[in-house]
Amino acid sequence: MAVRIVTDSSAGLPAGVIEELDITVVDLHVMRGEETSTSGLSSLELTAAYARQLERGGDDGVLALHLSKELSSTWSAAVTAAAVFDDTVKVIETASVGMAVGAAAMAAAKLALEGATLAECQDIAEDTLKRSGTWIYLHRLDELRKSGRISTATAVLSTALATKPIMKVNNGRLELAGITRTQVKAFIKLVELVRERGTEKPAFVAIQHRNTPESADKLEDMLTEALPEGSSFMILDLEDTLAVHTGDGAVGVSVIFGDHPEGAD
Repeated sequence: MAVRIVTDSSAGLPAGVIEELDITVVDLHVMRGEETSTSGLSSLELTAAYARQLERGGDDGVLALHLSKELSSTWSAAVTAAAVFDDTVKVIETASVGMAVGAAAMAAAKLALEGATLAECQDIAEDTLKRSGTWIYLHRLDELRKSGRISTATAVLSTALATKPIMKVNNGRLELAGITRTQVKAFIKLVELVRERGTEKPAFVAIQHRNTPESADKLEDMLTEALPEGSSFMILDLEDTLAVHTGDGAVGVSVIFGDHPEGAD
């Protein structure tokens, strides 16, 4: 038996990885009507999911990684659900979203398959998240503004200037990281932001896009030149629940750096 790893669909993990690493993914809800919206998972849904995985893992434990509590009610529902199982279910506050969470789940799942304990799986997932950075290029800000996940000031500024904004996930929140006029300038700025984080070791980069494969390929080429030799890349479609809020043309970049930020443990 092994520790079971649970995440939600916003992590954006590809089907092949989910199968290979035996990760459980619980789908967030997309409600389609006049205006498409999303909904987080309930504590009842997560209680049922965790219980099934505890049974599968022979009570070795469940490690749950969900999108930031600042972006969804799912985290609080997960904490409520985990309380039912005493210490056998651990919920990590990832303070992130997308493939930064997916990469942490992958790292924990690999260790779990090798027979690691729940505490060891939690440690590597948290370490992976500490070494991560996530940026999002938006072709337009309409959907994100409607969702209420950015400040009014940011929305007004970007709309008034007709810009192509770059957002950064900072402590679980979406913050404006750069304003540019064109996609080309936005990608140059995004690469600069990644380079500023700095790393001497190869990194893992996941590029998630919405209906813009050419843009994803272009950004991969630019990041390949900017990051240390040996860095690895994965290009994926942007997961549906995230795409509802980012719109067509969005490109998300999650980087797992090979070392910790300067001055961090």
